[in-house]
Amino acid sequence: MSSSSPQGPATDALPGAASPEAEPRSLRLEDWLTVIVMAALALITFANVLVRYFTNSSFAWTEEISVFLMIALALIAGSAAVARDQHIRIEYFAEGGSAVRSKRLSMLGAATVALLFGVIAVLSVRVVWDDYSFGETSPGIGVPQWWYSIWLPVFSALITARAIGLFIRRSRSTVNDAAPAPQDAQP
Repeated sequence: MSSSSPQGPATDALPGAASPEAEPRSLRLEDWLTVIVMAALALITFANVLVRYFTNSSFAWTEEISVFLMIALALIAGSAAVARDQHIRIEYFAEGGSAVRSKRLSMLGAATVALLFGVIAVLSVRVVWDDYSFGETSPGIGVPQWWYSIWLPVFSALITARAIGLFIRRSRSTVNDAAPAPQDAQP
């Protein structure tokens, strides 16, 4: 028997996945940034492999740019995960117990993430300022270091905003909305 039937819904939601209605519409920013960063990483790595294969040497700048892009990718993906409420948590505690308890733990998690990344955003501004004022340059290609470090407070502030948005959505939701989807339910 086929898993898709004409009478059934066109798409089935994965168990435990956030419903499209529950996530913010503005996640296109993170999704497109992820695509762009992944494409840049793939192109840089592929170009370096080709150069290394044909010339037995590599581009000096590829490692430095790749490390920066991987860090940016982790922060961008972290922002999307927080906005979609799919960040790391211990499911036994987060989804065990009553719906009220799950809602409160979700709100606590969002508040904690907002606090942590808010502190990182504020403190990393000083790092950017020091890189700029002392004229620090990157070790690989010698560009100003603040070109790389400026993105830490920006992406940390984005994660903070996403966590605050999640906290607000969770606080406005009813207890039935906050209840986790049953894992064993068959559509």
